[in-house]
Amino acid sequence: MLKGIPTILSPELLKVLDEMGHTDELTIGDGNFPGHTYGKRVIRLDGHGVPEILDAILQVMPLDTYPNAEGVMVPPCTLMAVEPGDDAKTPIWDTYKEIVAKHDPRGAECFEEINKWDFYKKTKENSTLVIMSSETAIYANIILRKGVVINE
Repeated sequence: MLKGIPTILSPELLKVLDEMGHTDELTIGDGNFPGHTYGKRVIRLDGHGVPEILDAILQVMPLDTYPNAEGVMVPPCTLMAVEPGDDAKTPIWDTYKEIVAKHDPRGAECFEEINKWDFYKKTKENSTLVIMSSETAIYANIILRKGVVINE
């Protein structure tokens, strides 16, 4: 164990987070997310929900604050949008926004939504890691893009 590190972050997960560089992405999947289908690397955190995983990661990893190669500011947190015709509610997104606001002054501005198939494609093409959770809320998947670590 280490002092000051959330205990939910396993040694394997800490290693991957540390190895990730600026603009690398990771996906935190809910219990229904097909992580082994779309993930290059998968770490399971069974018994934990996405909110507690998100909060722990944001204690050690900043979100991206820089524009992309085209000079466009792209939100560093991506949510899987509710499919058209699905009447699912996503109150967990409000929880995510509260958690992000604790760690990033941009708060809700850090978020974008993309459709399910684009989310899967983005995970497959861009995510260094998929973290599988036991989250039971639906549409509870989130992609995070790592920012620059600045030692002050």
